[in-house]
Amino acid sequence: MGTETVRTEAWDEAAELRREQRGWYFYDWACSVYSTSVLTVFLGPYLTSVADHAADADGYVHPLGIPVRAGSFFAYSVSLSVVLAVVLMPLVGSAADRTGRKKQLLGVAAYTGAAATTGMFFLDGDRYLLGGLLLIVANAAQSVALMLYNSYLPQIAPHEERDTISSRGWAFGYASGSLVLIVNLVLYSGHDSFGLSETEAVRICLAGAGLWWGAFTLVPLRRLRDRGGRKAGATAPGLRQLAATARDMRRHPLTLSFLLAYLIYNDGIQTVISQASVYGSEELGLGQSTLIGAVLLVQVLAVAGALTMGRLARTYGAKRTILGSLVAWTVTLAAGYFLPARAPVWFFVLAGGIGLVLGGSQALSRSLFSHLVPPGKEAEYFAAYEMSDRGMSWLGPLLFGITYQLTGSYRSAIISLVAFFVIGFALLARVPVRRAISEAGNPVPQKV
Repeated sequence: MGTETVRTEAWDEAAELRREQRGWYFYDWACSVYSTSVLTVFLGPYLTSVADHAADADGYVHPLGIPVRAGSFFAYSVSLSVVLAVVLMPLVGSAADRTGRKKQLLGVAAYTGAAATTGMFFLDGDRYLLGGLLLIVANAAQSVALMLYNSYLPQIAPHEERDTISSRGWAFGYASGSLVLIVNLVLYSGHDSFGLSETEAVRICLAGAGLWWGAFTLVPLRRLRDRGGRKAGATAPGLRQLAATARDMRRHPLTLSFLLAYLIYNDGIQTVISQASVYGSEELGLGQSTLIGAVLLVQVLAVAGALTMGRLARTYGAKRTILGSLVAWTVTLAAGYFLPARAPVWFFVLAGGIGLVLGGSQALSRSLFSHLVPPGKEAEYFAAYEMSDRGMSWLGPLLFGITYQLTGSYRSAIISLVAFFVIGFALLARVPVRRAISEAGNPVPQKV
C-alpha cells in the first residue's frame, strides 16, 4: 500500500511538472509577437514617421529640450529602454529569488509591457514623445519578464530534458510570431478593403500585439508554481544584493567564461537580425514587401530549426550543437557577402539559412546556461544572462557602422560580423562544460 502511494504521488508530481512545462511554453507564445510585429516590422518606421511629422524645418525634434534628428528618435528610445532594463533586471531578479514571488513579478512585468504596447493604438499625429515613452516601458518590461521566464527553466525541466524543453519554448514563440505577422500583413496590405487608412492599420497591429501578449500570459500565470525564496519576505537593498550577486558569480569563473562566449556570439546574432533589412534595402536594392516576406520566412523556419537542433543536442550534446550552429552562421554570412543585388530569390535563401540556425542556437544557449546556475539563484543569474544579451548589444551595431563608415560598403560591414562568431566559437570551445556544471553544484547530464 505504501509503495502504491509513493507511485501515485510520483505520477501526480510528473503530471504537474508537464502541466507547468506546457504553461511555460505559452509565455513565449504570448510575448514573441511584440518582438516580431512591433519591434522588427512596424514600430520603427511608424514612430519615425510620427517624429518626422513633429520635426522642425531642420528635421529635429526636441524631447526635454534636446535637439534630436527625427530619424534617430526610435534608435535612441531603444537604447534608453536597454539602459532601464539593465538597471531593473538584477534588482528584480534578486527580489524574485529572495521572496519566492517570481510568478507575481512575472505578471507585473508582462502586463506592464502588454499595456504599454496596447497603448500604442493612440500613437498618431505628432505624439512622438508618447511613442518613445511607450516603447521604453514596453521594451524594458519585456526584458525583465523574459529574465524571470527563463529562470523557471531549471525548476521545471530535469537536467536531461532542458535542451528539448528550451527548444520547444523557442518554437512556440516563433510559431506565434509567424501567425500574428501573417494576420497583420493581411490587414496592413489590404487596409483599403477593410475601410482603414494605412496609419489606422498600423496602430491596430501594434495594439493587437499588446492584447495578444496580455491574453496568453494568463496561461503561464495559472500553471507555473512559485517555489519558496531563500529568505521569504526579505527586503535587503537591491544594490547591495546586486553587489553580492557579482561577488558570487566570481566564485564560478567557468560560468562567467560561458557568459563571455555567449555575449560575443549572441551580439553577432542580434546584429544580423537588426541589420539584415538595412543590408537588403540599401546594398541589394530590395523592396519592403520582399524584406517583410523574408522576416516571415525566418520566423517559420526558426520553428523547425529550434526543434531540429534540440534533437541534435540529445545526440551530440548542447555545446557541440551550438558550436556547429556558429559554423553555420559564419558560412551564412560569407554567402551573404556574395549575394547579387536585386535578386530576391537569393535573399530568401539567405533568410532561410538564418532561420534554420537562429532559434536553435538561442534555445540551446539558454538550456546550457541553466546547468551552470547554482541552485536557488536562478533569477539572479538569468538577470546576468539577459544583461549579457541586452546590455552589450551595441558592440555589433557599432562594428557594423564603423566598417561601413570606413569602407562605404554594406558588404564589408556584414562580413565584419563574422568576427563575433569566430571569437565566440573559440571562447565556447575552451569552456569545460562538464566541470562547470559540477562546480555550480548541479548533476552532470549524460550529453552536454
